Amino acid sequence: MTGFLGEYEATLDAKGRFLLPAGFKKQVQESAGGQFVICRGFEKCLSLYPMNEWQPIFERISKLNDFDPKVREFKRYFLNGATILELDSAGRLLVPKNLLSYANLEKDIILAAATNKIEIWDSGKYQEFFENFSPAAFSDLAQQVMGGGDNNNTI
Repeated sequence: MTGFLGEYEATLDAKGRFLLPAGFKKQVQESAGGQFVICRGFEKCLSLYPMNEWQPIFERISKLNDFDPKVREFKRYFLNGATILELDSAGRLLVPKNLLSYANLEKDIILAAATNKIEIWDSGKYQEFFENFSPAAFSDLAQQVMGGGDNNNTI
């Protein structure tokens, strides 16, 4: 299987480290070499990519036209603060302080699968996100994203 499945609770220690859950460790391909890239995500969360998933994204971004102001803006927002992380001997990852601040991470966090990456959320913000999203709104979104045009396949 390529990609991630699952949702796990974790706790940041005083230094900003968290233990990568065993469920995710099992899903990380050996080709990642125990290395990850962490960067700003959408909706004030962080994105954690295994190195083997990050490399094609970085290559694609590198080919974008720097003469386009929107490209420069995107690159700055997405890449500034991106950091290579390695699991320590205890299986922990250290989140840089600037990214902790960006996502308002303090202690209790949620690690959520997001296809080829893991999103890292403040626990309260993650719960709030889902509390404010009704089943009817999810149904409408699913139809818009998966139900029309060339995406007319069933799941």
